[in-house]
Amino acid sequence: MNLKKNKYSNRTIKRRYHVIFWLSYFTFNVIRWGSYFDDYWYSLKSNLVEFPLHIILVYANVYYFIPKFLLPKKYKRYIFLLLLSLGVQYIIRTGLNYFLVTKNIWPEAEGTQQAFTFNHIIAVSLGELYVLALATAIKLTVDWVNQRNRIDTLKKEHLKSELNFLKTQIQPHFFFNTLNNLYALTLEKSNEAPEVVLKLSDIMQYVIYDIKDPKVKLLKEIDYIQNYIDLELLRCHKNAKIDIDIKGDISNVKIPPLIFLSYIENSFKHGNKNSNEFYIYISFKKTEKDSLIFTLKNTYDPSDITFKNKSLKSGVGNANTKRRLDLIFKDKYKLAISKDNNMCTYTVNLEIPLTKK
Repeated sequence: MNLKKNKYSNRTIKRRYHVIFWLSYFTFNVIRWGSYFDDYWYSLKSNLVEFPLHIILVYANVYYFIPKFLLPKKYKRYIFLLLLSLGVQYIIRTGLNYFLVTKNIWPEAEGTQQAFTFNHIIAVSLGELYVLALATAIKLTVDWVNQRNRIDTLKKEHLKSELNFLKTQIQPHFFFNTLNNLYALTLEKSNEAPEVVLKLSDIMQYVIYDIKDPKVKLLKEIDYIQNYIDLELLRCHKNAKIDIDIKGDISNVKIPPLIFLSYIENSFKHGNKNSNEFYIYISFKKTEKDSLIFTLKNTYDPSDITFKNKSLKSGVGNANTKRRLDLIFKDKYKLAISKDNNMCTYTVNLEIPLTKK
């Protein structure tokens, strides 16, 4: 994963937004205090003196004091440096105002006030802390939002990578089985081998080229399943009876690819190859609630003790599919697997939500 290409990985507040913020805040202050004193020229001069000091203290706090001392929990040093900065800022601001703007260093107070008094120091420091808190809060909020977006993006990329990995696990497994089937037919010098090659070619085209997207058309997936079933019937399940039932309009339905295959593979793997009673029923039903219900029911070989006694959730294919379902749909899908040892039937019911994405 290339984090340098992640649009949230190195994002900061762009310079133009810094300029816009300070110009807007400066204009607001000039108008506010100019209206208060009914002297806009005085307000402009005093703000021209004070705002560079605001900016220096804000950036020192945001880019040095907080990451260097506050975040590492060096609280005493942070408080000491902040108070020291406020003290230095007070001295410089008061001196510049006195020599460049007005001898009355506290015009909003009643009467003539002196500099370096307790009340004046508190008033100036509180005003500075207000500016400091406002700018710092904006910066920290933007950083928090960007960090959340970055984490969300990384989670999506991780999910995509894991899904791709799970799909690559499915493809070699399937091709290995199919090539084994083809090998068996060639040993028998079967006339059906060319047909197997053609169907295998169609399947390879689907798996290699058509399922690169997160979702594919259900009709294509059904064609793929039909080709797989045809290959199994050609190889060793000639007596099997297969019914595929489609209910509802599925022409525009899209689903994650290869989520039904492992269950269909199992139905052939554990079916009675020599029995005339081997039966598989497959159903796809689009509901009015914008969901798709996949149903698979098949008979299995009662002499297959391993299958009869094993857990319904065992097997690499089933575990792979379950993991993909969890990643894609979280808790929005329903999966029910049951086995009737008396009737020798195995049933899968899977309901997944359909979305436009």
